[in-house]
Amino acid sequence: MTPSPATATATPRPPRTRRGRGPRRDLWGWFFVAPHLIVFALFVLLPVAFAVVLAFLDYRPMRVTWVGLDNFERVFRDELFGRALRNTTVFTAVVVTFWLGKALLIAYLIDPLAKGWQTFFKSAFYLPGVTSSIIISLIWLWIFNPSFGLLNAFIALFGLEPVSWLGSTRTALPSLMAMQIIMGGGSSIVLLSAAMSRIPRDLYEVAILDGASRGRVFGQVVVPLIQPTLLYLVVTGTINTFQVFESVYVMTQGGPQFATTTVVYRIYTTAFQRFDLGYASAQAIVLFAITMVLAAIQFRWLGRDVEY
Repeated sequence: MTPSPATATATPRPPRTRRGRGPRRDLWGWFFVAPHLIVFALFVLLPVAFAVVLAFLDYRPMRVTWVGLDNFERVFRDELFGRALRNTTVFTAVVVTFWLGKALLIAYLIDPLAKGWQTFFKSAFYLPGVTSSIIISLIWLWIFNPSFGLLNAFIALFGLEPVSWLGSTRTALPSLMAMQIIMGGGSSIVLLSAAMSRIPRDLYEVAILDGASRGRVFGQVVVPLIQPTLLYLVVTGTINTFQVFESVYVMTQGGPQFATTTVVYRIYTTAFQRFDLGYASAQAIVLFAITMVLAAIQFRWLGRDVEY
């Protein structure tokens, strides 16, 4: 007797697989990411690996000698590198503090405005960020000129004597810091404005109804809610400012009397003026270690109360 279709046992079918899964799909993935990986390896990974190797060599144009940790010992004994590190630390602390404060204030002031006005002000403040830092440095070099500079012409209106802003050890580094504070912070204003726009307006209204002043609303409502953005800006701003080079190279060449010599400018002079590439690589690795430690401290200190 032939079993009916209803009572017959169904033969299990093999599981169906989606087309494209398996090794063939993996190959296509590698094919599409290969151009980026090749460029990244050639222009980032290989130079970094080569710099690490150079740090253990006395690498001159005519000879190469293995010296081990001697280059790192030279870094810690180098008084000029220590002075450059102090200059860079002061520069970074002052610039990051003031441009972040400026960005916070401006973002808070334009937050209540209409969207069109917000876009206008954010574009205006962001514009210097897309301008070449070399061009900005050349403009400020004219502003600081002791003979016909705009700044000395302005203070002359008040009967003050001309100042050699970039020619004095007392004013050279503060002048560079002032330029960086005035021209920087455009991208920070955009990011902080975006963070403030996500804050519910009900919180402002409740705080005002409770009798909170505008300053207290800013300190106890706005700042805690944008703390993740602040953490990001502090960390990236510290790393970027610690690598200041263009303004020093164009405006002061590290002078006068090494008053504006920074770590990156010291690395540049060691590598491309003295051609001591091994020692320059050791300085670069020390700079990398310092920035990593600073970033870790900032995450530890500022990130403990941050909720993502």
